[in-house]
Amino acid sequence: MSYRLHYAPDNASLIVRLALDELGAPYDTVLVDRRMNAQKSHDYLALNPSGRIPVLETEHGPIFETGAILLWLCDRHGALAPNPDAPDRSSFLSWLFYVANTLHPDLIQLFYPDRYTTQAADDSMIGPTRMRISHALTLLDQANSVWGAQDDRTNIIELYVATALRWCQLYPVSNCDWFDLNQFPNLFKMAQKLEKRPSVQATIAAEGLNQTPFTLARYATPPEGSAL
Repeated sequence: MSYRLHYAPDNASLIVRLALDELGAPYDTVLVDRRMNAQKSHDYLALNPSGRIPVLETEHGPIFETGAILLWLCDRHGALAPNPDAPDRSSFLSWLFYVANTLHPDLIQLFYPDRYTTQAADDSMIGPTRMRISHALTLLDQANSVWGAQDDRTNIIELYVATALRWCQLYPVSNCDWFDLNQFPNLFKMAQKLEKRPSVQATIAAEGLNQTPFTLARYATPPEGSAL
């Protein structure tokens, strides 16, 4: 079956697209136009009641939540993650859910503070959020040999973390000069490795990314929709 990915440029759906391209799985895409608040439409909410992007339609029904989609794809295709009975599966899952449940929510809070407070975001909110993100990335950098892929291979955590590194360089648009990728040398090397992969090049073309989307990110110029 060909999957259907409901996406927005440079959104969390980018991580799922990277995984699909790496797997070589057939899929088509449906733009969710955030400028029109399409993620809150009746039809979209029927796929994902939370009204968030992405959704992946499969023959078994729609899947939402980025971590759930990635893990389902891995188990379905037998790639990009240890097998369920592999000795390193437990530690892999721990780090996957750390990224999905700890790092990613803090990124959302930094990029969209209005979702968390009715007051103007100030240093009392932004500063601690940045500190939590930096701490998470430090832990991931230190543990890279545990969760990272060996040799020239990759996995879903690498794709997830590389996308997070990209976003830290770009968002929020008005105030992203706090982030320095050089502070995380293992993550930097991982990101460099990914940028050379044919699958990532396919994603770059599809979403209008620059040629160094993880190590020296530039704002996307997608063929449809808008990343900003």
